[in-house]
Amino acid sequence: MTVGTEEDAARLERGRLLFAGPWAYVMSVGTVSGLPPQGGIEVAFAGRSNVGKSSLINALTGQKALARTSNTPGRTRELNFFAAHEALTIVDMPGYGYARASKRAIDNWTRLVFDYLRGRSNLRRVYVLIDARHGVKDNDREALDLLDQAAVSYQIVLTKCDQPKQGALEAVKAETGRAIARRPAAYPEVMVTASRTGLGIPELRAAIADLL
Repeated sequence: MTVGTEEDAARLERGRLLFAGPWAYVMSVGTVSGLPPQGGIEVAFAGRSNVGKSSLINALTGQKALARTSNTPGRTRELNFFAAHEALTIVDMPGYGYARASKRAIDNWTRLVFDYLRGRSNLRRVYVLIDARHGVKDNDREALDLLDQAAVSYQIVLTKCDQPKQGALEAVKAETGRAIARRPAAYPEVMVTASRTGLGIPELRAAIADLL
């Protein structure tokens, strides 16, 4: 076994152990004043409505129904907090880009998210989920602009990567990398995942463990 392989195996094991605990729902917050006290680190998951945030969170934590999944876009309208221990909290952010939502609702979600991003000093990284079948869309770019403006570190995670053919997946990954290349708050590596098959889940756990 090479040194690199040993180091990779150790990272994956740290990630596995970090997510091995009994994860539980903590609370949902619709206003900044309702945020829980800051403790440990937080990582947040953002993405278009129906991109698979809840499914990815369930896959990461090894639980089938920790985060509620739905085929109805726009269901998550609050910041949802999940934790297994004091070291790490996962935050499921409201989905964006749902055309049927009212302008007032969209404005309220945007204000909540931006205030959370700017005021949460223990927020270590936001994982922005992009559907691998569609790539980066205009509302994704708007979300990335918001993250750049808030100066919060973020990383792109492609979801549903078991569905496109390999060539198409590689093309979307490359295109996504180009889309974030000059963005000041973007982490350069684009991650590949599929909640249904488990593709990339150990690697994402390890990446989160690295933040600790």
